[in-house]
Amino acid sequence: MISKAYSTVLYALATIAGLTLVWLMISVITSVLMRNTGLQPFAWLFTSGEYGLLYMTMLGAPWLVREKGHVHIELVTAALPDWLRRIVSRGVAIACVAVCLILTWKGIELCLKNIERGDFDTRAYYYPRWMLTITFPISFCMMAIEFSRFVFGSELMHSGEAGIHE
Repeated sequence: MISKAYSTVLYALATIAGLTLVWLMISVITSVLMRNTGLQPFAWLFTSGEYGLLYMTMLGAPWLVREKGHVHIELVTAALPDWLRRIVSRGVAIACVAVCLILTWKGIELCLKNIERGDFDTRAYYYPRWMLTITFPISFCMMAIEFSRFVFGSELMHSGEAGIHE
């Protein structure tokens, strides 16, 4: 039941990231059309695009790890024998988990500091900064979980095949 709830959250965040990408397209086109017709684009239009880049990146990252859609080069692992490739792949996944857990911890500290100070981003409008930084601990924690699936699960992060596989 916990696994199903977690997967639902993971796919919901990926959906939000995808919808944010659509919003970025709409906001850029609208901004360009407004400029080309001599109008001043709305200030919030540009700012929402900036926020969207952060949300899209952070909320979509755990799903990309699950789908092995993140960028990694398999040139070295493809040249290794299977037994060594398994060790290297799991070692890389362990390192990824460690980095993600450190960034989760630092993200929690940053978010709590933003809440404690009452920080606001004050460009186009007052936007509580914690609403931006909350994405760090959520995303990195979920990425740690996803990378740990490559540490403890039967599936490896590296396929052992160099090149593009689509």
